[in-house]
Amino acid sequence: MAAAGPLRFKSNYAVSRRMEPFYTGGRVQVSRDGTAMFCPCGTRLNVIDLETGARLHSLEQDDQEDITSFALSPDDEILVTGSRALLLKQWNWRENKCVRTWKAVHVAPVASMAFDSTSTLLASGGCDSTIKIWDMIKQYCTHNLKGSSGVVHLVEFHPDISRLQLLSSSTDYKIRIWDLNSSKCVAMLDGHFSAVTSLAFAADGNTLISSGRDKICMVWNLETRESKRTVPIYESVEAAVLLPEKGDFSQLGVKKQGLHFLTAGSKGVLKIWEVATAACVYTQPVPFEPVESKEEASKHSLTQCMLVPERNEVVTVSVEHNIVLYDAQTLQLRKQLAGYNDEVLDVKFLGPGDSHIVVATNSPQLKVFELATSHCQILYGHTETILALDVFRKGLMFVSCAKDKSIRVWRMNKDRRVICVAQGLGHAHGVGAVSCSRMKESFVVTSSQDCTIKVWNIPESLTSKAKAALISSPETLHAEVTERGHDKDINSVAVSPNDKLIATGSQDRLAKLWSCSDCSLLGVFTGHKRGIWCVQFSPVDQILATSSADGTLKLWGLQDFSCLKTFEGHDASVLKVIFVSRGTQLLSSGSDGLLKLWTIKTNECVKTLDGHEDKIWGLHSNKQDDMVVTASSDSSITLWKDVTEIEQEEAQAKQEEQIMKEQELSNLLHEKRYLKALGLAISLDRPHTVLTVIKAILKESDGRKHLEENIVRLRKDQKEAVLAFLVTWNTNSRNCHEAQAVIETLLKHEAPDSLLQYSGIKSAVESLLPYTERHFQRLSRLLQASMFIDFMWQNMRLADASQQEDVTL
Repeated sequence: MAAAGPLRFKSNYAVSRRMEPFYTGGRVQVSRDGTAMFCPCGTRLNVIDLETGARLHSLEQDDQEDITSFALSPDDEILVTGSRALLLKQWNWRENKCVRTWKAVHVAPVASMAFDSTSTLLASGGCDSTIKIWDMIKQYCTHNLKGSSGVVHLVEFHPDISRLQLLSSSTDYKIRIWDLNSSKCVAMLDGHFSAVTSLAFAADGNTLISSGRDKICMVWNLETRESKRTVPIYESVEAAVLLPEKGDFSQLGVKKQGLHFLTAGSKGVLKIWEVATAACVYTQPVPFEPVESKEEASKHSLTQCMLVPERNEVVTVSVEHNIVLYDAQTLQLRKQLAGYNDEVLDVKFLGPGDSHIVVATNSPQLKVFELATSHCQILYGHTETILALDVFRKGLMFVSCAKDKSIRVWRMNKDRRVICVAQGLGHAHGVGAVSCSRMKESFVVTSSQDCTIKVWNIPESLTSKAKAALISSPETLHAEVTERGHDKDINSVAVSPNDKLIATGSQDRLAKLWSCSDCSLLGVFTGHKRGIWCVQFSPVDQILATSSADGTLKLWGLQDFSCLKTFEGHDASVLKVIFVSRGTQLLSSGSDGLLKLWTIKTNECVKTLDGHEDKIWGLHSNKQDDMVVTASSDSSITLWKDVTEIEQEEAQAKQEEQIMKEQELSNLLHEKRYLKALGLAISLDRPHTVLTVIKAILKESDGRKHLEENIVRLRKDQKEAVLAFLVTWNTNSRNCHEAQAVIETLLKHEAPDSLLQYSGIKSAVESLLPYTERHFQRLSRLLQASMFIDFMWQNMRLADASQQEDVTL
């Protein structure tokens, strides 16, 4: 499985990418130029690159309050957010800077916002039944419109600025037209019996289309302010969008001139309607079964729909936080982004060259992400939460199992689309674990809460490409063998590399080994003190690895079922374990959000990686063995890159650079080029070497003068470094003379004001004073002692001279 070449132990992984929730509900907006999308996510507003799906910025309120509404001006320049703290903030969103904050003057949070067509006026509709209008250039509130009832959840300026009109809707389901010259409500359009969800103006400026949750759209004449037509939509409508008059929409059933509009609502299907006849001319085909009942429909319902002319795309937002981009002319799916994943239960690499990942979130749908573009395919089929996944060796077929007691086999086609090719029913409870055959795509093993394991054969017709292409509906699989395996839930199942053995791990603290052909029991592994979460065969040795809720990993011999090694280090349940580095190392994940890398030979934990906030349920390595993907209950998926080689190369390069610099330093000292030597020693952060250079300078004839010249020529940051070093030198009487010589130079040539600007000057002075005092006292004592010796010597000489005089006499 691993890449060819010499075996290298891994020492570290680094996060190469994190897929986190970027949208948790609320109104989404796309910039006029079609490059950026704005998605609210709790206290943050995320700016997403529509091309790559990558997060460009995260605008976060200082007050840590949830963002209740926001609006981007038509010229893409001004972005305003409103939070529960009743503040409005204006952002320079490209640079992630807040440029202005002001009070919203509402007494309850702002529920809706809209700019006028010139980007100079902003309307804010509050939960306090009022509407305020703000002049964005002069920065003041121009209007306070009262008279709505309840929350004002919709505000729209009339696109013709000369009319100076604002339309709004609140909890009384009426559409109010406000004249901004008189600040009065001049008309009320009364026709909806439920919340009005969107307003769309026709190009003539006199026709308005409103959509509502009362399952109708209404066409209004704004001159007479009366209803022209009611279009029954037969579903709760969240958005109505007028199709542009220019453009070929013939593929969407638009055959005649005249107004046509697009609706999105509770059934999760886009429809095109003709205003003149109130007829539905096109209904979009969908991958899921359209269900009429309310509860089922709500899973797929759309909450928003908008047209992005610059990209020629229609963007829809679903109740499950999926954002889908369609071609505006054909409604063909172009791209799908998943805004929120909920709890992630499993993840596996997929596709040729591991180009995709397949993810099981806390939902009946599977998500397949293309790593390069973040495009997400949503796979419908299961009816309850998917619990586990496994991928066949080639990476094109995979299996999912779910709480709905079923398993499904999926296949990725040449065009990278994934379809369901088979399904199997047979377990009495939810199916919690699944493992695919390793040699060929020939069988699947599942285990369930019903304490049984089942072996399912995969028919030849699914694996041969030619026949698989002809499959129109999923084949039905039947279990060949069923065996009661344990007394409690079976948490994990694994197939050996040669397809001859099956291992299971259960809540009953036991792991068991089974023959693949007839599910006969070969042996039991006993030793864990709590339930076993994961079992995994070594790719190279006859060894089984198990991880348990007791916080340990164990390796077992398949011959005698004895425990070979125990790895202790996790402080929580160990949920997953995999072999990496061709079976010489283990990677394990815990319920505390930590990953640990272990070397089997030495029994040591080489590295602990902290990448998640909660339980890591999913852990998988790619075929190349240089990437790992983890998935957690914290809703995030993390891709880790093996950086061992890069780090080793960096360390080696650093070492070589150090050796070169050492050599250069010794050359400079030899050549007596002291200034350069000082600079190099400081850059290497070597206080002792700097001291050696200073000692060498002082040994020269006229050393003090040379030292002064060199210290003065240093840069400010270099002087700061020397000051930090000499604090240490000054603590030792052997080096205090050099330290004092440098201090003298600094005090002599630097003005007190500039010295005070040095970083760490306060602590440096505090440290220098007591030791300098001590050195001074010692020198004073030494001076006194030397004076005494001199005095004694003089006296001795005098006595000696007088004796000599006596002798001569």
